[in-house]
Amino acid sequence: MFSVLRNLGWFFRREKKRYMIGLVLLIVVGVLELLPPRLLGNAIDDIVRGSITGTSLVRYIGLIVLLLLIIYWLSYIWMHKLFGGSNLVERLLRSRFMNHLMVMTPSFFERNRTGDLMARATNDIRAVSATVGFGMLTLVDSTVYLSVVLLAMGFLVSWKLTLAAVLPLPMIAVAMIFYGRAIHDRYSLAQDAFGDMNDQVLESVSGVRVIRAYVQERLDEKRFSDITEDVYRKNMAVARVDAFFEPTIRLFVGMSYIIGLTYGIYLVFRNQITLGDLVSFNMYLGMIVWPMFAIGELINIMQRGNASLERIDETVNTRPDVQDAVSPVQIKDPADIEFKNVTFRYPTSTIDNLSGVSLSLSQGQTLGIVGRTGSGKSTLLKQLLHEYPTGSGDILFSGVPIEQIALDRLHSWMGYVPQEQILFSKTVRQNIQFGLDNADDDTILEAISAAAFRSDLVTLSDGLDTLVGERGVSLSGGQKQRVSLSRAFISNPDILILDDALSAVDARTEAQIIENIRQERAGKTTLISTHRLSAVEHADLIIVLDNGLITERGTHQELLNQGGWYREQYERQQVENKLTE
Repeated sequence: MFSVLRNLGWFFRREKKRYMIGLVLLIVVGVLELLPPRLLGNAIDDIVRGSITGTSLVRYIGLIVLLLLIIYWLSYIWMHKLFGGSNLVERLLRSRFMNHLMVMTPSFFERNRTGDLMARATNDIRAVSATVGFGMLTLVDSTVYLSVVLLAMGFLVSWKLTLAAVLPLPMIAVAMIFYGRAIHDRYSLAQDAFGDMNDQVLESVSGVRVIRAYVQERLDEKRFSDITEDVYRKNMAVARVDAFFEPTIRLFVGMSYIIGLTYGIYLVFRNQITLGDLVSFNMYLGMIVWPMFAIGELINIMQRGNASLERIDETVNTRPDVQDAVSPVQIKDPADIEFKNVTFRYPTSTIDNLSGVSLSLSQGQTLGIVGRTGSGKSTLLKQLLHEYPTGSGDILFSGVPIEQIALDRLHSWMGYVPQEQILFSKTVRQNIQFGLDNADDDTILEAISAAAFRSDLVTLSDGLDTLVGERGVSLSGGQKQRVSLSRAFISNPDILILDDALSAVDARTEAQIIENIRQERAGKTTLISTHRLSAVEHADLIIVLDNGLITERGTHQELLNQGGWYREQYERQQVENKLTE
């Protein structure tokens, strides 16, 4: 049950001063709270004996008020320390979780659903943070504070009365162990269901246009209703066990009260304790009610925290498929790129997605990659990003294998525009500045002009300050592509990778963008995969892929002379263009 605290040992060692102060003051406050009942009992005995005076009464009242003020101030300090630690560990865990996601490879996100990751980053981290705040409070109160109160009852009043009164209490521990196991199992299932619901909401919101287009609103509502019903049932299963905690504790504490009061009155009549002792004892008995509840809360919160920490650790302890180089080789610039007999297969694939690919590209050259859908064009480009473990063969930058180059260094050379553009829910300006922090408007407009987006900019309601909506929903496909191109152009990368990034623009706009690339990127390497062959006519080398194999290679004219797939496709596209015109 307490494995969650053991696994958070790194945090307690780091914040040991905070927790030493908080826990010591919590214990001190617990001891000081024993004094007012004892003072009240003494005052009652003085009244019974008739020895009370005005001066002694004022002294009793003054001492009780002073103790209450001290307890108030010390309670403020320990609460600030303990619950401040709860907020601190939540921030640390969330930062660590997010940083880990940033280094994970695509295969990780193929295995893990976004909704479930969001559930772990919110509910699970919050449950763990509660264990180092409220959990520590219940741990101390259910052990140290309970022991102190029981000792006070035994030493200051009567051991016989104390032992009789606590006879029902061990049954609480037995019940809590049983409830704790049930809470752990049911809470894990409830959190998994919450992750499923998150995933469903994300899919429904992001695909709302498709849902409406196919008139699937009612079906989607039914699907969401079913999944929320599942979340409800599993959380109710947790609540049903949770609801047993308080009645169970109240039952056994009530039995303690009955025994304490009945036996206490008997001892008063036998003159073994005084009336003041009995009053103090009943006040102490009332003080152990919270520690008894704290036992239940402790088991509840520790089991929740343990289940949540297991889910978080499952994510954080997953190692990325691609590890950074231990002793990376330093390269100033990627002078040339070379593929040597590269064969690659995706982790989920049963066939080779690239087979024996060999090519070389010097700095400043342009490579065109064409082929049928699914031929391996995107797969080839992604090899340069090193997102997956390399297969057989070598990928070299300036003669250095890609595995020996630091990932940050490698990615700093790249400007990547994928097939599916990812825009953030910010303005056009902020999306483009993502490629170059704090770029001024003149630099942004230059990048926009290179992407042939300047004429579209004036049609947007607020120009550069227009909000693009979630994933660029307020922009057309061609506009999203050109904003993504602007983001890549503004960073002026050593290697520009365009993965079918011109598919949503018309032929005239494409020709303008290609001409801008030729002028602006003289001396820098560019790789373009496309279905429209006019986009790569100018390339220094064009390769044709088919099922991961290079079937043709050469310049535009050389490929036309070969009379293969490239020529056939080029002539078909020329006819289509003439018909369109």
